[in-house]
Amino acid sequence: MRDNGFDHRLDRRTLLGLGVTALAALSLPGCSRSTASGGQATTTANPDDPEAIAADAYVFGYPLVLMDVTRVAAGGSNRFLHAQDLPTSSARSVVRMNLDTLYSSAWLDLGPEPMVLQVPAMPGGRYWLMQIMDAWSNTVQDPSSADPQLADHRSGPPFAYAITGPNWSGTLPEGLTPLPVPTPTAWLIGRIQVNGEDDLPAVHTLQQQLKLMPLGDWIAGKPAPTDSLPRPRGDAPPDQVAAMDAKTFFDRMCAVLAVNPAAPADDPMMARIAAIGVTPGGTVDAQPADLLAAAVKDAQHRIVTYKDPEGKDLNGWKFATNLGTYGIDYPLRANVAYTALGATRARDALYPTIAEDADDHGIPRRFRLKFPAGQLPPADAFWSLTAYTADSYLVENDADIYSVGHAVPVVPGPDGSVELAIQHADPGPAVPKGNWLPIPAAGRFSLTLRLYAPTREALDGKWQPPGLTAVPAG
Repeated sequence: MRDNGFDHRLDRRTLLGLGVTALAALSLPGCSRSTASGGQATTTANPDDPEAIAADAYVFGYPLVLMDVTRVAAGGSNRFLHAQDLPTSSARSVVRMNLDTLYSSAWLDLGPEPMVLQVPAMPGGRYWLMQIMDAWSNTVQDPSSADPQLADHRSGPPFAYAITGPNWSGTLPEGLTPLPVPTPTAWLIGRIQVNGEDDLPAVHTLQQQLKLMPLGDWIAGKPAPTDSLPRPRGDAPPDQVAAMDAKTFFDRMCAVLAVNPAAPADDPMMARIAAIGVTPGGTVDAQPADLLAAAVKDAQHRIVTYKDPEGKDLNGWKFATNLGTYGIDYPLRANVAYTALGATRARDALYPTIAEDADDHGIPRRFRLKFPAGQLPPADAFWSLTAYTADSYLVENDADIYSVGHAVPVVPGPDGSVELAIQHADPGPAVPKGNWLPIPAAGRFSLTLRLYAPTREALDGKWQPPGLTAVPAG
């Protein structure tokens, strides 16, 4: 997730989570093959070399450290940060913004006691998603409008959940569905559908009806806090992590490990990296600084250049369906953390993305995207198509059209097909309102097709987005 209410350049690293499967097409240098989530972990070739161990430790721990730095940047725990506005082309603090949902996010400290989350009734079948990640960036819970995931004897709305940490035991009050998290630290990222500017007041009201409070306060009948945290500012967390020297990084990793231990499946990796001092509360003081620095440089290169072997490319549209939970696929987890911290599970949202040149030697190009009758993007909630500049900002245009398919519905032709005009200039009255998406006059641009609660045929590839077709010049 990139447009998550954080007012800093954290959001520039976006492409994987919004559809592109990697930053580069290079394989991991000197590494064995990577497997799918839950498969065998990938490590460097030399199992005993301290530099190789340190590089693997960095890849393994990068999401943990980045999550912790992001948590600190948020400025508080157990309180929501509510996004309030829809973006326009003048917005420059966040890249690849969507115009479909408003975010309500909160960092959770589950050590003292569980946190209760209550989601209000959403009139009109409004889409919502409450994604919960553990401290290692795995999505461990994702109740939504498509699947509220209530316990058998629960009912709703409103939907009430008890988010529990690993050390809690007890009996929950009637009406609370347990959502266990394997680490004491968690990140809740809520999304609520918004249907254009006129719908913002309604969504703001729903945001205020979201409740987040300690279990004890819930039992005592105390009111939930309603004030929103301020938007974080300052250096982007990925930039803060990148600026750390090796010892600072590993010391931070060891400290966070003491609070948020690795999963049992990580025991082999924990045993491996303990050889250089990376343990809960440990230190790497015994390792030469130049060795650690070289290891970090190698690991950072591996993270940035990693290519997901399960990434999909359908008619030029790139996306991934294996995000959100990673098992022991540490390179994939690290790459997704770097490029798209907060990526959702594919069952919650799918983001095929395609890129093209908007001009041919200075002459604007025109494109068409045609969906055959009955072949619009299959989603149980809704879909949208948004255009972005080469810098991943919304495209400035006189018509103030940034996205179609959702707030601006498309219009089918006589045969039931839907053809979208993807071009800079207004195509005129021959193209119905809702079927024109402006792109830049020149330079690179990209399109992201968002499917909220995608159907099985979208996830398994039985439905494929049509290719983007260039209109011949003249």
